[in-house]
Amino acid sequence: MSIFQSYQLGDQTLDNRIVMAPMTRCRAIDNVPNNLMAEYYAQRASTGLIITEGTSPSVNGIGYARIPGAYSPLQIEGWKKVADAVHAKNGKIFVQLMHCGRIVGAENLPEAGEVLAPSAVKAAGEMFTDTKGMVPHVTPRAMTLEDIIQTQQEFVDSATALVNRAGVHGVELHAANGYLLDQFLNPKSNVREDAYGGDFKNRARFVLEVSKKVVASVGKDKVGIRISPYGAMNDVDHDYEDLVDLYSYLASELREIGIAYIHIADHSGSMGAPDFKTDIKSTIKLHFQNTIITGGDINSVDDAEKILSDGYDLAYIGRPFISNPDLVQKFLDRADLKDPNPDLFYTPGKEGYTDY
Repeated sequence: MSIFQSYQLGDQTLDNRIVMAPMTRCRAIDNVPNNLMAEYYAQRASTGLIITEGTSPSVNGIGYARIPGAYSPLQIEGWKKVADAVHAKNGKIFVQLMHCGRIVGAENLPEAGEVLAPSAVKAAGEMFTDTKGMVPHVTPRAMTLEDIIQTQQEFVDSATALVNRAGVHGVELHAANGYLLDQFLNPKSNVREDAYGGDFKNRARFVLEVSKKVVASVGKDKVGIRISPYGAMNDVDHDYEDLVDLYSYLASELREIGIAYIHIADHSGSMGAPDFKTDIKSTIKLHFQNTIITGGDINSVDDAEKILSDGYDLAYIGRPFISNPDLVQKFLDRADLKDPNPDLFYTPGKEGYTDY
Protein backbone atom coordinates (compact mmCIF):
# COMPACT_ATOMS: atom_id res chain seq x y z
CA MET A 1 0.00 0.00 0.00
CA SER A 2 1.38 3.40 -1.02
CA ILE A 3 1.12 6.53 1.08
CA PHE A 4 0.35 8.38 -2.17
CA GLN A 5 -2.80 6.39 -2.96
CA SER A 6 -6.17 8.05 -2.46
CA TYR A 7 -8.35 7.09 0.52
CA GLN A 8 -12.08 7.28 1.13
CA LEU A 9 -12.69 8.89 4.53
CA GLY A 10 -16.41 8.96 5.09
CA ASP A 11 -17.89 11.08 2.31
CA GLN A 12 -14.54 12.64 1.37
CA THR A 13 -11.93 11.27 -1.02
CA LEU A 14 -8.44 12.16 0.21
CA ASP A 15 -5.78 12.61 -2.48
CA ASN A 16 -3.23 10.70 -0.41
CA ARG A 17 -2.88 8.98 2.97
CA ILE A 18 -0.77 11.66 4.62
CA VAL A 19 -2.40 13.68 7.40
CA MET A 20 -1.06 16.98 8.68
CA ALA A 21 -1.22 16.61 12.45
CA PRO A 22 -2.81 19.28 14.64
CA MET A 23 -0.11 21.62 15.96
CA THR A 24 -0.55 24.63 18.21
CA ARG A 25 1.06 27.63 16.50
CA CYS A 26 -0.34 30.61 18.50
CA ARG A 27 -0.91 33.00 15.59
CA ALA A 28 -4.59 33.76 16.31
CA ILE A 29 -4.41 37.31 17.69
CA ASP A 30 -7.32 37.89 20.11
CA ASN A 31 -8.19 34.20 19.52
CA VAL A 32 -9.54 34.96 16.01
CA PRO A 33 -8.35 33.03 12.92
CA ASN A 34 -6.81 35.44 10.42
CA ASN A 35 -5.41 35.86 6.91
CA LEU A 36 -1.97 34.68 7.98
CA MET A 37 -3.45 31.40 9.21
CA ALA A 38 -5.36 31.02 5.95
CA GLU A 39 -2.09 31.38 4.05
CA TYR A 40 -0.34 28.87 6.32
CA TYR A 41 -2.94 26.14 5.87
CA ALA A 42 -3.34 26.79 2.14
CA GLN A 43 0.43 26.31 1.71
CA ARG A 44 0.03 22.79 3.09
CA ALA A 45 -3.17 21.81 1.26
CA SER A 46 -1.52 19.07 -0.85
CA THR A 47 -1.69 16.71 2.11
CA GLY A 48 -4.57 14.24 2.12
CA LEU A 49 -6.13 15.83 5.19
CA ILE A 50 -5.27 18.85 7.31
CA ILE A 51 -6.25 18.67 10.96
CA THR A 52 -5.93 22.17 12.37
CA GLU A 53 -4.45 23.35 15.60
CA GLY A 54 -6.57 22.98 18.74
CA THR A 55 -9.50 25.40 18.64
CA SER A 56 -11.64 26.18 21.65
CA PRO A 57 -15.41 25.64 21.45
CA SER A 58 -15.90 27.88 24.49
CA VAL A 59 -14.65 31.03 26.12
CA ASN A 60 -13.88 28.70 29.05
CA GLY A 61 -11.61 26.52 26.91
CA ILE A 62 -8.89 29.05 25.99
CA GLY A 63 -5.77 27.93 27.85
CA TYR A 64 -2.84 29.12 25.74
CA ALA A 65 -1.89 32.52 24.40
CA ARG A 66 -3.21 33.26 20.91
CA ILE A 67 -4.98 29.99 20.21
CA PRO A 68 -8.10 30.25 18.03
CA GLY A 69 -11.67 29.83 19.12
CA ALA A 70 -14.83 28.79 17.30
CA TYR A 71 -17.52 30.24 19.55
CA SER A 72 -18.10 33.74 18.15
CA PRO A 73 -19.33 34.96 14.75
CA LEU A 74 -15.98 36.70 14.15
CA GLN A 75 -14.08 33.47 14.80
CA ILE A 76 -16.34 31.47 12.48
CA GLU A 77 -15.84 34.13 9.80
CA GLY A 78 -12.09 33.72 10.30
CA TRP A 79 -12.33 29.96 9.90
CA LYS A 80 -14.34 30.46 6.70
CA LYS A 81 -11.35 32.38 5.29
CA VAL A 82 -9.10 29.47 6.21
CA ALA A 83 -11.48 26.87 4.73
CA ASP A 84 -11.92 28.87 1.53
CA ALA A 85 -8.14 29.18 1.11
CA VAL A 86 -7.67 25.42 1.56
CA HIS A 87 -10.57 24.60 -0.76
CA ALA A 88 -9.04 26.83 -3.43
CA LYS A 89 -6.05 24.46 -3.39
CA ASN A 90 -8.35 21.39 -3.47
CA GLY A 91 -7.43 20.52 0.11
CA LYS A 92 -9.44 18.81 2.84
CA ILE A 93 -9.59 20.30 6.34
CA PHE A 94 -10.97 19.28 9.74
CA VAL A 95 -10.85 21.73 12.65
CA GLN A 96 -9.74 20.20 15.94
CA LEU A 97 -11.97 21.22 18.84
CA MET A 98 -9.82 21.47 21.97
CA HIS A 99 -11.20 22.63 25.31
CA CYS A 100 -8.18 23.09 27.58
CA GLY A 101 -10.09 22.49 30.81
CA ARG A 102 -7.64 22.86 33.70
CA ILE A 103 -4.59 23.50 31.47
CA VAL A 104 -4.83 27.27 31.64
CA GLY A 105 -2.73 30.31 32.41
CA ALA A 106 -5.06 32.85 34.02
CA GLU A 107 -3.86 35.72 31.83
CA ASN A 108 -4.71 33.74 28.68
CA LEU A 109 -8.34 33.22 29.67
CA PRO A 110 -10.73 35.78 28.15
CA GLU A 111 -12.47 38.06 30.62
CA ALA A 112 -15.75 36.14 30.52
CA GLY A 113 -14.09 32.75 30.88
CA GLU A 114 -13.90 30.39 33.84
CA VAL A 115 -11.55 27.46 34.42
CA LEU A 116 -13.61 24.27 34.56
CA ALA A 117 -12.59 20.62 34.77
CA PRO A 118 -14.08 17.27 35.83
CA SER A 119 -12.67 17.76 39.34
CA ALA A 120 -11.03 20.56 41.30
CA VAL A 121 -7.55 19.03 40.81
CA LYS A 122 -4.85 21.51 39.84
CA ALA A 123 -2.43 20.38 37.15
CA ALA A 124 1.28 20.56 37.88
CA GLY A 125 3.38 22.72 35.61
CA GLU A 126 3.24 26.18 34.11
CA MET A 127 1.81 27.98 31.10
CA PHE A 128 3.27 30.80 28.99
CA THR A 129 1.45 34.12 28.90
CA ASP A 130 2.28 37.17 26.80
CA THR A 131 1.92 39.52 29.78
CA LYS A 132 3.59 37.66 32.66
CA GLY A 133 5.71 34.97 31.08
CA MET A 134 5.37 31.57 32.75
CA VAL A 135 2.57 31.23 35.33
CA PRO A 136 1.18 28.20 37.21
CA HIS A 137 -1.90 26.43 35.96
CA VAL A 138 -5.16 27.55 37.55
CA THR A 139 -7.04 25.41 40.06
CA PRO A 140 -10.28 24.57 38.24
CA ARG A 141 -13.83 24.53 39.53
CA ALA A 142 -15.34 21.05 39.37
CA MET A 143 -18.04 20.97 36.73
CA THR A 144 -21.66 20.61 37.84
CA LEU A 145 -24.13 18.57 35.82
CA GLU A 146 -25.38 21.86 34.39
CA ASP A 147 -21.83 22.75 33.35
CA ILE A 148 -21.48 19.36 31.69
CA ILE A 149 -24.63 19.85 29.62
CA GLN A 150 -23.61 23.41 28.70
CA THR A 151 -20.09 22.38 27.69
CA GLN A 152 -21.38 19.55 25.53
CA GLN A 153 -23.69 22.02 23.80
CA GLU A 154 -20.72 24.32 23.18
CA PHE A 155 -18.99 21.51 21.29
CA VAL A 156 -22.16 20.96 19.25
CA ASP A 157 -22.61 24.66 18.50
CA SER A 158 -18.98 25.10 17.41
CA ALA A 159 -19.01 21.99 15.24
CA THR A 160 -22.26 23.02 13.60
CA ALA A 161 -21.04 26.54 12.84
CA LEU A 162 -17.70 25.29 11.52
CA VAL A 163 -19.29 22.78 9.15
CA ASN A 164 -22.40 24.69 8.07
CA ARG A 165 -21.13 28.28 8.08
CA ALA A 166 -17.34 28.12 7.81
CA GLY A 167 -17.44 25.23 5.36
CA VAL A 168 -14.80 22.95 6.85
CA HIS A 169 -15.06 19.26 5.98
CA GLY A 170 -15.39 18.15 9.59
CA VAL A 171 -14.20 18.42 13.18
CA GLU A 172 -11.88 16.40 15.37
CA LEU A 173 -12.72 16.11 19.06
CA HIS A 174 -9.49 16.45 21.05
CA ALA A 175 -9.69 13.74 23.72
CA ALA A 176 -5.91 13.45 24.06
CA ASN A 177 -2.89 15.03 25.75
CA GLY A 178 -4.52 15.99 29.04
CA TYR A 179 -7.14 18.46 27.82
CA LEU A 180 -10.78 18.50 28.96
CA LEU A 181 -12.08 15.37 27.25
CA ASP A 182 -8.97 13.45 28.30
CA GLN A 183 -9.31 14.89 31.79
CA PHE A 184 -12.64 13.05 32.06
CA LEU A 185 -11.07 9.81 30.82
CA ASN A 186 -8.07 9.88 33.14
CA PRO A 187 -8.38 8.79 36.81
CA LYS A 188 -5.74 11.29 37.98
CA SER A 189 -7.74 14.31 36.82
CA ASN A 190 -11.20 12.81 37.29
CA VAL A 191 -12.01 11.93 40.89
CA ARG A 192 -15.76 12.44 40.56
CA GLU A 193 -18.15 10.17 42.44
CA ASP A 194 -21.17 10.60 40.19
CA ALA A 195 -22.10 9.09 36.81
CA TYR A 196 -19.11 10.83 35.15
CA GLY A 197 -16.42 9.40 37.44
CA GLY A 198 -15.25 6.15 38.97
CA ASP A 199 -15.09 3.12 36.66
CA PHE A 200 -13.95 3.37 33.05
CA LYS A 201 -17.47 3.38 31.62
CA ASN A 202 -18.41 6.37 33.74
CA ARG A 203 -15.18 8.19 32.88
CA ALA A 204 -15.90 7.66 29.18
CA ARG A 205 -19.45 8.98 29.47
CA PHE A 206 -18.67 12.65 28.81
CA VAL A 207 -16.61 11.90 25.69
CA LEU A 208 -19.23 9.55 24.28
CA GLU A 209 -22.07 11.96 24.95
CA VAL A 210 -20.19 14.78 23.20
CA SER A 211 -19.48 12.47 20.27
CA LYS A 212 -23.12 11.42 19.92
CA LYS A 213 -24.40 14.98 20.10
CA VAL A 214 -21.91 16.32 17.57
CA VAL A 215 -22.63 13.43 15.17
CA ALA A 216 -26.36 14.09 15.51
CA SER A 217 -25.76 17.70 14.49
CA VAL A 218 -23.20 17.50 11.66
CA GLY A 219 -23.21 13.85 10.57
CA LYS A 220 -20.97 10.89 11.36
CA ASP A 221 -18.71 11.36 8.34
CA LYS A 222 -17.73 14.79 9.63
CA VAL A 223 -16.53 13.76 13.10
CA GLY A 224 -13.24 12.23 14.22
CA ILE A 225 -11.56 11.98 17.61
CA ARG A 226 -7.98 12.10 18.86
CA ILE A 227 -6.88 10.01 21.85
CA SER A 228 -3.54 9.40 23.56
CA PRO A 229 -3.44 6.10 25.46
CA TYR A 230 -0.32 5.90 27.64
CA GLY A 231 0.17 9.62 27.08
CA ALA A 232 1.76 11.64 29.87
CA MET A 233 1.20 15.23 28.76
CA ASN A 234 -0.32 17.83 31.08
CA ASP A 235 -0.11 15.88 34.33
CA VAL A 236 -2.35 12.93 33.60
CA ASP A 237 -1.58 9.35 34.63
CA HIS A 238 0.08 7.53 31.72
CA ASP A 239 -0.59 4.00 32.99
CA TYR A 240 -3.46 2.82 35.17
CA GLU A 241 -5.24 -0.43 35.92
CA ASP A 242 -8.21 -0.15 33.54
CA LEU A 243 -6.51 1.69 30.66
CA VAL A 244 -6.92 -1.14 28.13
CA ASP A 245 -10.52 -1.69 29.22
CA LEU A 246 -11.23 2.03 28.87
CA TYR A 247 -9.90 2.38 25.35
CA SER A 248 -11.39 -0.92 24.19
CA TYR A 249 -14.79 0.21 25.45
CA LEU A 250 -14.37 3.70 24.00
CA ALA A 251 -13.44 2.30 20.57
CA SER A 252 -16.39 -0.10 20.56
CA GLU A 253 -18.84 2.64 21.52
CA LEU A 254 -17.41 5.04 18.93
CA ARG A 255 -17.85 2.31 16.31
CA GLU A 256 -21.54 2.17 17.22
CA ILE A 257 -21.81 5.97 17.00
CA GLY A 258 -20.19 5.68 13.58
CA ILE A 259 -17.59 8.45 13.62
CA ALA A 260 -15.24 8.78 10.66
CA TYR A 261 -11.97 7.98 12.40
CA ILE A 262 -9.97 7.55 15.59
CA HIS A 263 -6.65 9.40 15.62
CA ILE A 264 -4.17 7.77 18.01
CA ALA A 265 -1.40 10.11 19.18
CA ASP A 266 1.96 8.45 19.81
CA HIS A 267 4.57 10.63 21.54
CA SER A 268 6.80 7.76 22.62
CA GLY A 269 9.66 8.67 20.29
CA SER A 270 11.34 12.06 20.11
CA MET A 271 8.71 13.70 22.33
CA GLY A 272 9.89 11.57 25.24
CA ALA A 273 6.65 9.93 26.38
CA PRO A 274 6.80 6.45 27.94
CA ASP A 275 6.57 3.48 25.58
CA PHE A 276 3.16 1.91 25.12
CA LYS A 277 2.75 -0.93 27.65
CA THR A 278 0.57 -3.00 25.33
CA ASP A 279 -0.20 -3.12 21.61
CA ILE A 280 -2.97 -0.61 22.29
CA LYS A 281 -3.17 0.64 18.70
CA SER A 282 -4.07 -2.84 17.45
CA THR A 283 -6.53 -3.26 20.29
CA ILE A 284 -8.27 -0.01 19.38
CA LYS A 285 -8.30 -0.94 15.67
CA LEU A 286 -9.85 -4.32 16.49
CA HIS A 287 -12.67 -2.76 18.50
CA PHE A 288 -13.27 0.23 16.22
CA GLN A 289 -13.07 -1.56 12.81
CA ASN A 290 -12.92 1.73 10.92
CA THR A 291 -10.32 4.30 9.90
CA ILE A 292 -7.35 4.68 12.23
CA ILE A 293 -4.89 7.57 11.90
CA THR A 294 -1.60 7.19 13.72
CA GLY A 295 2.07 8.06 13.36
CA GLY A 296 4.84 9.58 15.42
CA ASP A 297 8.38 10.47 14.32
CA ILE A 298 7.63 10.20 10.59
CA ASN A 299 10.38 11.85 8.57
CA SER A 300 10.38 9.87 5.32
CA VAL A 301 8.21 7.95 2.89
CA ASP A 302 9.44 4.70 4.43
CA ASP A 303 8.42 5.86 7.92
CA ALA A 304 4.95 6.75 6.66
CA GLU A 305 4.45 3.53 4.71
CA LYS A 306 5.41 1.46 7.74
CA ILE A 307 2.25 2.83 9.41
CA LEU A 308 0.23 1.41 6.51
CA SER A 309 2.10 -1.90 6.50
CA ASP A 310 1.36 -2.22 10.22
CA GLY A 311 -2.35 -2.25 9.38
CA TYR A 312 -3.39 1.36 9.90
CA ASP A 313 -5.06 3.57 7.35
CA LEU A 314 -3.60 7.08 7.45
CA ALA A 315 -0.27 8.42 8.74
CA TYR A 316 -0.08 11.71 10.60
CA ILE A 317 2.99 13.92 10.33
CA GLY A 318 3.66 16.89 12.58
CA ARG A 319 6.79 19.00 12.79
CA PRO A 320 8.14 18.26 9.29
CA PHE A 321 5.07 20.08 7.95
CA ILE A 322 6.10 23.24 9.80
CA SER A 323 9.21 23.80 7.70
CA ASN A 324 8.16 21.86 4.59
CA PRO A 325 4.83 23.17 3.34
CA ASP A 326 5.45 21.13 0.17
CA LEU A 327 6.10 17.97 2.17
CA VAL A 328 4.05 15.71 -0.11
CA GLN A 329 6.03 16.78 -3.17
CA LYS A 330 9.31 16.36 -1.29
CA PHE A 331 8.24 12.84 -0.33
CA LEU A 332 7.40 12.11 -3.97
CA ASP A 333 10.81 13.41 -5.04
CA ARG A 334 12.60 11.71 -2.12
CA ALA A 335 14.09 15.13 -1.41
CA ASP A 336 15.74 16.22 1.83
CA LEU A 337 13.52 17.89 4.41
CA LYS A 338 14.25 21.26 5.99
CA ASP A 339 14.43 21.41 9.81
CA PRO A 340 12.08 23.83 11.61
CA ASN A 341 13.23 26.52 14.03
CA PRO A 342 11.71 25.59 17.43
CA ASP A 343 12.28 29.12 18.74
CA LEU A 344 9.54 30.26 16.34
CA PHE A 345 6.95 27.54 16.97
CA TYR A 346 4.67 29.71 19.10
CA THR A 347 5.63 33.30 18.30
CA PRO A 348 3.22 35.72 16.58
CA GLY A 349 3.87 36.72 13.00
CA LYS A 350 4.95 35.08 9.75
CA GLU A 351 8.53 34.22 10.78
CA GLY A 352 8.83 30.48 11.22
CA TYR A 353 5.25 30.13 10.00
CA THR A 354 4.60 31.07 6.38
CA ASP A 355 8.16 31.97 5.32
CA TYR A 356 9.64 28.47 4.91
